[in-house]
Amino acid sequence: MAVIGAGYWGPNLVRNFQSSSAFRLRWLCDLDVERARRVLGGYSTIQATANLTEVLADESVQAVAIATPAATHLDVAMAALRAGKHVLVEKPLAASHAEGRQLVTEAEQRGLTLMCDHTYCYTPAVLRIRELVHGGELGDVHFLDSVRINLGLVQRDIDVLWDLAPHDLSILDFVLPPGVRPVSVAAHGADGIGAGRACVAYLTLHLNTGAIAHIHVNWLSPVKVRTTIVGGSKRTLVWDDLNPSQRLSLYDRGVDVAGPDELADDQRRDMLISYRSGDMIAPALGEREALRTMVEEYARAIHSGTPALTDGRAGLRVLSILEAASRSLASGGTMIDLDEEDL
Repeated sequence: MAVIGAGYWGPNLVRNFQSSSAFRLRWLCDLDVERARRVLGGYSTIQATANLTEVLADESVQAVAIATPAATHLDVAMAALRAGKHVLVEKPLAASHAEGRQLVTEAEQRGLTLMCDHTYCYTPAVLRIRELVHGGELGDVHFLDSVRINLGLVQRDIDVLWDLAPHDLSILDFVLPPGVRPVSVAAHGADGIGAGRACVAYLTLHLNTGAIAHIHVNWLSPVKVRTTIVGGSKRTLVWDDLNPSQRLSLYDRGVDVAGPDELADDQRRDMLISYRSGDMIAPALGEREALRTMVEEYARAIHSGTPALTDGRAGLRVLSILEAASRSLASGGTMIDLDEEDL
């Protein structure tokens, strides 16, 4: 195993791969080799280098994890795939959908694992949400509403959409049941501080079932909020990521509608609406670092030869929505249809 990149995220990968029994970390590669050595500290069995070619030429290295800037993902990941290595890439998969497609195609042609590190998907809360939605506990999904706001770092090269929304879009892709997918997206944004890019944005996604998803991302909020609500025909789930004592709440409360499924044009019938007010339960969650679970999923995908839960195509689907949302933002919030082939 080799980790490429010793910046913000690289040290977290080093720690988790080093503690995994499924991998033996051999290299940490970074253009600043002294920074790589500082990250390694007491990990004396791992070699630090600034030479990516040297790492990829090492036949003992079977897999790499890439934690470099998004603009470099195509070149670094493509070089690793062409050297016959399995590849894990920090989100986003690539800087554009076209570049991401190149990586997916290359990996599939070579029979190699390509995985995107959508870390939030491997938190205990999101894994449980996926289990509940896929298991039918919520019934049919009617809506998803997500808020990810805080007084955050205004990025120099990307807007708030590309900075924060990938988390929520990857979670949406991860938890939706099979056959349910977004078909269109609209985005509205504002730059109230004159940063030259959207610092506040709202995404609205229409799903092929008629359901709707809404995502609010914001760099300018004085309070931090990380809340997702998934409303279903049977139950509604609330995820408050900042409440460690009760991250998930499952409500047996909602609106029931009784009446004919179809009404003739010349008929009008009153539909009977009733309000259900049942119990609220808080499912127990284990505490486990998401990256540890992600590393285990990477190992499982490599050994089994089957796609990871957040494989390259999952990363590609997120990129497809992000690019469509950017086009919508630039056109004043126009609803943009998503390419079915990409989803």
